[in-house]
Amino acid sequence: MTSVAIVTDSDASLPDEVAALYGIRQVPINIHFGDESFRTGVDIDDAQLFERVDREGALPTTSAPAPGQFAAAYQAALDAGHDAVVCLCVSSEVSATYSAAVHACELVPEGTVTVVDTRSISMGQGFMAIEAAKAAGEGASIDEIVARARSVHERSSLYASLETLKYLAMSGRVGHLAAGMASFLNIKPILTLEAGKLDLLEKVRTRKKAWARVIDLAAMSLDGRDVAQLAIVHVTAAEDAQRFREQLCSVISCPADVIIADFTAGLAVHTGPGMVGVVAVAAPAG
Repeated sequence: MTSVAIVTDSDASLPDEVAALYGIRQVPINIHFGDESFRTGVDIDDAQLFERVDREGALPTTSAPAPGQFAAAYQAALDAGHDAVVCLCVSSEVSATYSAAVHACELVPEGTVTVVDTRSISMGQGFMAIEAAKAAGEGASIDEIVARARSVHERSSLYASLETLKYLAMSGRVGHLAAGMASFLNIKPILTLEAGKLDLLEKVRTRKKAWARVIDLAAMSLDGRDVAQLAIVHVTAAEDAQRFREQLCSVISCPADVIIADFTAGLAVHTGPGMVGVVAVAAPAG
């Protein structure tokens, strides 16, 4: 039986303890403040990111891991006794990470690594990695592992409420005037995953109404099916995430093991602190 290791990147938002439980290796997205570089989840977390952003008044840039970083993760898995690796990368619509992971295959024995563009982000990607790890643990083939991961993506939804447009204005994605008006009117944008990237779905006034709308959208996305997996993602808002979980689980039947996860710096830089969202995976139909 072929032993297959699972690798992903830190945009999967997998908490360290969850990744360790399933034996998933995470390659960190890089954060750059000028000439200084930091590795997501290693040298910098969401809180540290925004402490520096607010101190300096400027957003950092992000970059995909270098091919050598992926190659090191692949080789570590092979050295640990695995015969092959499946690497599940953040959507190629938002990052060059998939390309770097593919190029890294040239640095390890040929045919040992299969790279997958998840077309997802955050715990949508994370749940794909978890399913891949479960399948690998059950002795599934490479094709079966990839198929099971893709099935999770097909049943997943992501909705999130932003606390502020300030950081989108800093990045140039919205105008400062629009951000100022949104703040004045207490508007909370709602984001979703569309065609492999985060897109603005709606604008709702007040956080209370925005949270209620996110919960409604998550419930509708299930289309009457049970919830197979559920994660609450947030940016420096752990207490809010717990309150949101309570509200969500009063509306839908939540699984016992709801994951509370930091969005992680490579993604959080685009949303700003205070974001709270949900990633839900519906049970298979039938």
